[in-house]
Amino acid sequence: MRLLARAHQMPVRLAVGAFVLNSGLSKLQGLDAAADEIHGTAKTAYPFLGSQDPRDFTRTLGRAEVALGTALLVPLVPSLVAGAALTAFSAGLTGLYLRLPGMRQEGGLRPSPQGIPLAKDTWLVGIGASLVLEELVKSRSERRCGR
Repeated sequence: MRLLARAHQMPVRLAVGAFVLNSGLSKLQGLDAAADEIHGTAKTAYPFLGSQDPRDFTRTLGRAEVALGTALLVPLVPSLVAGAALTAFSAGLTGLYLRLPGMRQEGGLRPSPQGIPLAKDTWLVGIGASLVLEELVKSRSERRCGR
C-alpha cells in the first residue's frame, strides 16, 4: 500500500475532503439547533438509530465527518484507506436517499426536487470507489512488474 496519495488524486481528495470537513464542523458548531432534525432524518431511514440521543448521534456524526474530511485532505493517508472510508460513509448517506420517502420520483431512482441534495451523495460513493479501485489495480500491477 502506498504511503502517499498520488498527485493526480489530490484535487478530488481536496475538494471532497474540504466539503466533508466543513459539513462535520458545521454539525459540531450548530449541535443544539440541528441535532433533532439530523437525528430525525437518520432514524427515519435507519430505525435502529431511534434509541440514540439526538445530540450524541449528531456529535458522533460530526466527528466522523471531521475525521473523514481530514483523512482525505492529508496526503499521508493512503488513498486506499481514505477511499474505503469515503465509500463506506457515503454508502450510508446514499441509503438516506434510497430510504426516505419523497426523495425519488415514483417507480425509479431519479431524484425528486426534494431528493436532489441527497442524490449528490452517490457521487461520493463513486469517488471513494474510484480511489480504492485505482490503488488495488495499481498495487496488483506493480507486484506483477516486480516494483
